[in-house]
Amino acid sequence: MNFLSADDLIYGYMNGIFPMADADGTLYWYSPDPRAIIPLDTYKPSKSLRPILNKQQFEIRVNADFEGVMKGCALPRQDEESTWISDEIISAYSELNRMGFAHSVETYENNELVGGLYGVAIGGVFFGESMFHTVSNASKVAFHYLIEILKQQNYDLLDTQFINDNVRRFGAIEIPKSEYIKLLKKALLKKAHFVETDIKHLFQNPFGK
Repeated sequence: MNFLSADDLIYGYMNGIFPMADADGTLYWYSPDPRAIIPLDTYKPSKSLRPILNKQQFEIRVNADFEGVMKGCALPRQDEESTWISDEIISAYSELNRMGFAHSVETYENNELVGGLYGVAIGGVFFGESMFHTVSNASKVAFHYLIEILKQQNYDLLDTQFINDNVRRFGAIEIPKSEYIKLLKKALLKKAHFVETDIKHLFQNPFGK
């Protein structure tokens, strides 16, 4: 039986690997080549996202219901029968959250959690893990505010692991694993803090200005 610990996760992320669970709960570690990242310095919300942000339909919260976000992400998608987010993974990442290394950005409508994302922050790197929504555009808005937080807090690297349509719309690109490792090692040396300073003003201005 696998016993995934918070220390295992920290060691893995610092070395460019991350876990995913198989349908039967067996854990495997991955280090994709190429690797997907989002360049933070060039990010701008798309034309289609701007009207959604201007509506300010959702309330944004950070780390208010980390486990709730993980459980939302763990629900199988319409075209999937199982999820890679096992109970063991939820337990280990929730411990990381209590330690201050894992964070969630959440969207609420009428005080109900309707979307969000979670990931791991070490040094100047944020490792995005998964996102979900039960209301249209809720996860897109959460992802936008994640990027604004990372820019505000001077993070250097946003790792999205794999390329897909969800991250591509935010400017994700693929780079060779060797280049990623160089960026990772450099960014890990930086001291950035996900929620150390007041970031509430970002949620009043959807474009982070």
